Amino acid sequence: MSARRDAGFTLVEVMIALMIFGMIAAAGVALLAFSVRAQGASAAALDDTGALSRLSSILTADLAQAQDRNTRDVNGVLLPAFSGDAAATPLLRLVRAGWSNPDQAPRAEVQKVEYRLAGDGLERVAYPALDGAAPLPPALLLDRVRTVQLRFRYRGAWSDTWQGNPRAALPQAVELVVTRADSRLYRLLFLVGTGAGRVQENGSGAPGDAVGGGTMSPGAGAPARMPGGSDAAR
Repeated sequence: MSARRDAGFTLVEVMIALMIFGMIAAAGVALLAFSVRAQGASAAALDDTGALSRLSSILTADLAQAQDRNTRDVNGVLLPAFSGDAAATPLLRLVRAGWSNPDQAPRAEVQKVEYRLAGDGLERVAYPALDGAAPLPPALLLDRVRTVQLRFRYRGAWSDTWQGNPRAALPQAVELVVTRADSRLYRLLFLVGTGAGRVQENGSGAPGDAVGGGTMSPGAGAPARMPGGSDAAR
């Protein structure tokens, strides 16, 4: 009789075993939940970085291939070849070359494009023809945008707006500053009409982030270096 009693477990031993199992299970569930949240945050961060990279690449191509070509809107109003104002709609309007035509469609190889801030999204709008055409559906490039600032450089001077001037239809460089909904700020600097790419990017977000393959230095107030070694003074 005594041997059979010693071969089993007491109620206290069973309760302790259940408590230990419950603690291990709770720790496993917490670890799994943390892993799922971390994976979701990483995916969101990668998607966000990809969107910034696409925005930077598209702007690089558009601005580098900007052309001195006036256009007309659907009402026949003459528009400048290049215009920009962060307080206006659209923010930026230009005509760019390099619009590939692999199907040999009856159209030009230059294209009018606009950038607009619609709600909290930065959109790119293209036109099927340079003059008198209605816009195509907009393409969302970046969401969760709080504010957008633009500046235009010509012969060492910066201006907040550009409608052309007597000496040139195109600026030499464009600075775009995007503030996101989480207060991160991204500063991008592009060359205009040269076929070249972006000069430099600065961002005051997470240190070490890279946007569109460019360099990002801490602090958005640092001057961007222009070709030839001169600083782009604010």
